[in-house]
Amino acid sequence: MYSFEPTDEQRMLIDAVHRYAENDLKPAAREAEEENELPANLIEKGWELGVLQASIPEAYGGFGEHSTVTGVLAAEEMACGDLAASLAVMAPGAFVLPILFGGSEEQKTEWIPAVIEAEWKPYVAALIEPSFDFTPTEMNTSAKKGKQGYTLNGVKAYVPFADQAKAFLVFADLEGETQAFIVPADAEGIRVGEREKLLGIQALPTFRLELENVLVPENARLAGEDGAAVERSIANAQVATAAMALGLSRAALEYAIPYAKEREVWGTPIAQKQSIAFMLAEMAIEIEAIRMLVWEAAWKLDNSKEDAAKTAYLALSGASDMAMMVTDRAVQVLGGHGYIREHPVELWMRNGRGIPDFTGLAMV
Repeated sequence: MYSFEPTDEQRMLIDAVHRYAENDLKPAAREAEEENELPANLIEKGWELGVLQASIPEAYGGFGEHSTVTGVLAAEEMACGDLAASLAVMAPGAFVLPILFGGSEEQKTEWIPAVIEAEWKPYVAALIEPSFDFTPTEMNTSAKKGKQGYTLNGVKAYVPFADQAKAFLVFADLEGETQAFIVPADAEGIRVGEREKLLGIQALPTFRLELENVLVPENARLAGEDGAAVERSIANAQVATAAMALGLSRAALEYAIPYAKEREVWGTPIAQKQSIAFMLAEMAIEIEAIRMLVWEAAWKLDNSKEDAAKTAYLALSGASDMAMMVTDRAVQVLGGHGYIREHPVELWMRNGRGIPDFTGLAMV
């Protein structure tokens, strides 16, 4: 069974990410949200921590082996600083890791080093679609095989950095099965729409991506002619999102507790009021419970357990409800102060509301 104690290497990474989240992300989060822009040096500093690079074998330019457990530990810690910045730093992982999991040797050699070497670069995934019944296993975006390769048609949403991307990993339906295709950003037929206006993560630039008769060669399909199963990639994206939900929820709880201890009503700290104390306790319980489920899903993915995909889905489903409950209650604990931007809980609540929609923006 999975361990409850991080290894020395994991602990070193967690400590480094924690310092980055506390010292860099949290102080910058409000201004980035107001300005609708993340400072490039902030993203670069997070990239230099090497979270993705440590998941890539040396043969492809990295310096480690992939571990979903390590990835979720880092994702939670980073999102405790700021969700939008975490999604930005981790966005290239959603392009690279599916190639690592299921790409051909040629694809791994060509694309992975190009992404992870040197500075952060906008290689991103295009998974999500603007449909109320969207599911990764039933895509509206289509791929049709022809004599010259594959023709892609469809619309994607929440594509980060699409306006400056080097290449996209586009997920599309091919004869009833979801497959992934590596598509250069300058391919004919690609159109990047206006920047999306979202309730939360406003510092992260996301766009609609339209594909109209985009022709890609046969070797653009992940794993080539036979294709590659994308279930693991989707499951890894789900646990990444769930882990980040833990991080932002933890930030909300850690802010609400000292506030409740310091805020007095009629001479008594509100933390001593039964209604507030119970509320804080339930928030902590939910965070701990979902963390165990996220760790279990990550461990199952690392060990190729048959029900790993199911557990990953359950982790994301539970984390989505947990994030909304915890961040909403943090706003309630602060009372009227929770509704004003002087305090960050309203930002965390807006970000938490989007957790069910963010799968595919990052991957661990």
